[in-house]
Amino acid sequence: MDFKETVSSFLVLFAVIDVLGAIPLIIAIKERTDIRPGLATLVTAVIMISFLFLGESMLRFVGVDVKSFAVAGSILMAFIAFEMLLGIQIFKDDDADTATASVVPLAFPLLAGAGSLTTILSIRAEYQTINIIAGILLNMVVVFIVLRSVNTIKKILGPVGAKILNKVFGIILLAIAVKLFSANARDLFAPQ
Repeated sequence: MDFKETVSSFLVLFAVIDVLGAIPLIIAIKERTDIRPGLATLVTAVIMISFLFLGESMLRFVGVDVKSFAVAGSILMAFIAFEMLLGIQIFKDDDADTATASVVPLAFPLLAGAGSLTTILSIRAEYQTINIIAGILLNMVVVFIVLRSVNTIKKILGPVGAKILNKVFGIILLAIAVKLFSANARDLFAPQ
């Protein structure tokens, strides 16, 4: 176990997961349905660690490459951004229990999305697996704390502050989705 690699993988994943930037999205999800912080954190950790070991082979098995996966994730992120910006509902509430919202869209694709999963595949070439797992687990501690504190954060922001933050981060999320789409779609449509 290497402390420097663990911290480095934590910081890289922290930037990509961007749980602090996702607070407006988390608040928006929480306004529609209750969420389970423990379940969302556990599912996010399981997805990320599973993808660390099985990601490329799972994608190859279903005939999907990492770039196609990233494009699909970017489209889903764009829909979430449109919900935030336009105040419309694209994803239908299915009256399921809170477990559904804790898994989709919270754990996947918001926290364990295309960006974080492709980053995990990328840093696997640079860092030892144990250090990446430690980086993921440290991020899950932060995710859990943020999810548990979302009501307090919402009270601090107030309704107007939450709406403003929601719109601002909606634009940022849409820009990230466009960047992720353009970076990966170019290679998909390029002549072979």
